[in-house]
Amino acid sequence: MERHSNLSLPDQLRALESEPGFREYPPQTQQRMRDQLVRLYNMTPEQRSRILEGNEALERMTPQQRQQFNSAVQQYRTLPPDRQRLVAKAFKDLRELPQGERQAIINTDRFRAQFSDHERDTLSNLLTWEPYFTNQGPSEGP
Repeated sequence: MERHSNLSLPDQLRALESEPGFREYPPQTQQRMRDQLVRLYNMTPEQRSRILEGNEALERMTPQQRQQFNSAVQQYRTLPPDRQRLVAKAFKDLRELPQGERQAIINTDRFRAQFSDHERDTLSNLLTWEPYFTNQGPSEGP
């Protein structure tokens, strides 16, 4: 993206498709990559920079860290959609707090009444990796 940032979207798409190995991906992966490029192209420079920095941070993870991160996101994705929305909102609210306060809030009676043990565990796991979520929350994860 950075290398081709001065190109139009059609030219960037052509550059993506001419990258070595692109044609070796399954068609659905190729389309997902095209869609991601279009989303990035339509973002503000600040949004795009934040996304690219997040992706670079993910690439610097050790395989074990990457597996733990992906496991936390997968745990979130197994929740029913209505619960995902509630957990994502809680994630967004909790990420605004200092790290020391987050777990205390998760353990309050109010949170215990609103979220199951599994959902609170999911929130805790996601908040461990909070710096790697460059967008709104886990639904925007990898």
